[in-house]
Amino acid sequence: MFGSRLLMLEHIGRRSGRRRYVVLEVVDHPTPDTYVVASGFGGNAQWFRNIQANPRVRVYAGSRAPTPARARVLSQHEADNTLGIYIRRHPHAWTAFQRVLENTLGTSVTETNTPLPMVELRMAANQSGG
Repeated sequence: MFGSRLLMLEHIGRRSGRRRYVVLEVVDHPTPDTYVVASGFGGNAQWFRNIQANPRVRVYAGSRAPTPARARVLSQHEADNTLGIYIRRHPHAWTAFQRVLENTLGTSVTETNTPLPMVELRMAANQSGG
């Protein structure tokens, strides 16, 4: 449904307790059971705040069935490395995307000390995702 560059993340509202959904670009897919996504609206994005309160999520990606996962915010070092990988793999997309991110975040975005929060989504068949 979403191909390899996008996924849909089901997360739980931190106040409402209701299921919420957001479509995100896959920044990296280092293993078959791990995706990395970025919060283009920084740390204030509702989905990002929700996964910090409850890291149990469900991932809808490619042709695989919706899969329970656990979200983990990457360290600064991990986020910098991941952004560097993305920039090298998708230089043309990055040229356009960088401008949008910088306008949204109000600061420069580079692979050194990036202000862009990144989240690892690790699939786990034995977790309940929502």
